[in-house]
Amino acid sequence: MGIGGSIFLLALGAILAFAVNAEISGLDINVVGYVLMLAGLIGLVVTIWYWNSRRRPAVVQQQPPVVSNDPAYRDGEVVQEYRETTRRQPPPPPPYGA
Repeated sequence: MGIGGSIFLLALGAILAFAVNAEISGLDINVVGYVLMLAGLIGLVVTIWYWNSRRRPAVVQQQPPVVSNDPAYRDGEVVQEYRETTRRQPPPPPPYGA
């Protein structure tokens, strides 16, 4: 239902229960107001409960890493890696007066 719909039902039920003095044969407006307020309250509680259950962080269990002095051994598997890094120098500035 959502928070907006729940608050709307609460407000409409309160208006019918406390502010309207109309008489309809076979229908009690005050009881209709109380029922709408109850429906709005239940909808609000369910919506808030649903939102809070979705926002719980997921628990992820991880195994601690295997400690080894060998840099090629990671997470229980042999890993070989080769890197080559080159640095390029910017060209020298032009001579003065050229």
